[in-house]
Amino acid sequence: MTSPNTEMDGSSLSISEQRKNELKQLFPGVFTETLNEAGEVQSSLDFERLKAELGEFSEIYDNRRERYGMDWPGKRDSLRLIQEPSRATLKPCREESVDFDTTENLFIEGDNLEVLKLLQKSYYGQVKMIYIDPPYNTGKEFIYPDNFSESLDTYLQYAGLKDSAGRTFSTNTANEGRFHTKWLNMMFPRLYLARNLLREDGVIFISIDDNEVENLRRMCDEIFGEENFVATVIWQKAYSPRNNAPFFSESHDYILCYARAIDNVTIKRLESSEEQRKRYTNRDGDLRGDWKAGDMTVSLVSGQRGRTYQETGKGANLYEVVSPSGKKFKPSGGRCWVYGEDKFLQLDSENRIWWGEHGENLPSFKRFWNEIEGGQVCQTIWSYRDVGHNQSASKELKALFEDYFSPVFPTPKPISLVERMLELVCDDGDLFLDFFSGSATSAIASQYFNVKKDVNVSYIQIQLPEAIEKSSEVFQAGLRTIADVSKERIRRAGKKIRTELEAKLDFDDHQNLDLGFKVLKLDKSNFKQWQAPSKDVSEQELIQQMELNVDHVDPNASQEDLLYELLLKAGLMPTERLEIIALAGHSLFKVGDDSLYIYLGKNVDQALIDAVLQAKPEQFICLDKAFHGNDQLKANAVKNFAHFNQGKLGFDRIEFKTV
Repeated sequence: MTSPNTEMDGSSLSISEQRKNELKQLFPGVFTETLNEAGEVQSSLDFERLKAELGEFSEIYDNRRERYGMDWPGKRDSLRLIQEPSRATLKPCREESVDFDTTENLFIEGDNLEVLKLLQKSYYGQVKMIYIDPPYNTGKEFIYPDNFSESLDTYLQYAGLKDSAGRTFSTNTANEGRFHTKWLNMMFPRLYLARNLLREDGVIFISIDDNEVENLRRMCDEIFGEENFVATVIWQKAYSPRNNAPFFSESHDYILCYARAIDNVTIKRLESSEEQRKRYTNRDGDLRGDWKAGDMTVSLVSGQRGRTYQETGKGANLYEVVSPSGKKFKPSGGRCWVYGEDKFLQLDSENRIWWGEHGENLPSFKRFWNEIEGGQVCQTIWSYRDVGHNQSASKELKALFEDYFSPVFPTPKPISLVERMLELVCDDGDLFLDFFSGSATSAIASQYFNVKKDVNVSYIQIQLPEAIEKSSEVFQAGLRTIADVSKERIRRAGKKIRTELEAKLDFDDHQNLDLGFKVLKLDKSNFKQWQAPSKDVSEQELIQQMELNVDHVDPNASQEDLLYELLLKAGLMPTERLEIIALAGHSLFKVGDDSLYIYLGKNVDQALIDAVLQAKPEQFICLDKAFHGNDQLKANAVKNFAHFNQGKLGFDRIEFKTV
């Protein structure tokens, strides 16, 4: 047996390596593996790629040949697209929401790329779990455009799935040369932005099939870092074969799981079922209770990225053991004992080894029920018996839409599938995100999960308002888009859960249960943006543009529209508690615990400035036009805040902004 290395490393911390590791956590995609002259693999930093990720595109980077790997046509444009800030907004929609003023849940209608950009300030590093079920690239239409100059104007066109020429957006047929690259260009910027939203202990689950699982794995290795790969789950999505399949009847999908930072992640154990409990018996009358025999050998390949036990420093446990009957055993067939010889002998002396009824069988380990009551380690094969299948998911949809159900979603995911992920990752107070909401299965799963566990896990759902066929029953019932169906399903599921709890006289025990959701819709900013004039612009055109920007607030925007845009752009969540307060004869919005005061009235005066300074919020925002061109009053306000902030740090300061 190999002795462990106990020699202390006498060298000090390598500062350069420490900095590289920190950089790798922020930008895993800028490191590449190369072979040095000795043929050893070493990690090197791609400085040009780092510049590109920071928004600086050098001529060297632009002229580099794109090659197979994680380079594909359009990738540079994807990186540019990530750097382009969004100037859109999310407009509140009370009439389509449930419990608008109190809910912590969001349903956002719009292009998920633009929405993910808008969420960066408010939700950076706040999301515990992401689950997405993106388009599988099966050769049919997918509605996300493959044009990196797309603006919000164009989005508003393709929200109806037609471009200005009346063509359906982005057909992606298998005989087209860019079949894979279109899908990669659609997914790359979205996953890149999604990673920013994950907490340090957060994880992402991604459903996918055979068409793109290989490309998705390599793309995620680049975005999240190969070292942050957690597992590939195989989900049994079908329970019976399709006899019309040309070769094999596909019965599974994949679910890739990646961590934001693998060292910070905890994957919880699953609760043991009654069926699992029955496997534990007490064949030898052990006072410690029921137990189950487990294998004491393991493959010589450890499973850690294919490395052997010798390579991992664990040694190969190939010693010989003797049973109570005198029979000798040694591992065979490329396997070794799990434990070292000393540990094996200790376990045997503690009656933790089962040699069979007559003491002559290959040894196995006694695992006691009372030692695993905390739950079972989750395996990577998920049976339909445990987490459902496509047909059960369709039945779940039909149960809510029985009066006008139509197969709008051909392959929905079952509620129990997403519940499994929530059970593995989420705790009370956590937030999870699904930016390909589809039929809103993940929102429904969170509702049931919260009831079962008596916790409050809130969600953000993002869904494109994809048009529904006019001939469908769903359209005839008044639901025009996929987003409409998603929202209606959440409403109905919430009512169903409430009814079930009230029937059991159990609703009072779930007073904190949040069955509501706040609807926000992607739209143009409520504030006109200054457009830099072209070189050949005429004087008259320049004057007209300047006149348009004198009053830069959209006259059709409500105060609530302005409020929610300012919340996002101030880096606060749209679910923050809002309160209307009175200061110096003016009405203001108070956000959270004095974190932000917003004044959307028409007249700022010195009394209001003095009252805000006395209240001491962290930020104060008002409309620039409320000064009515009184430069002296505005200058005095700036000086007042600067004087107040002088010598103060952190939350003692007040940030003053005008829009």
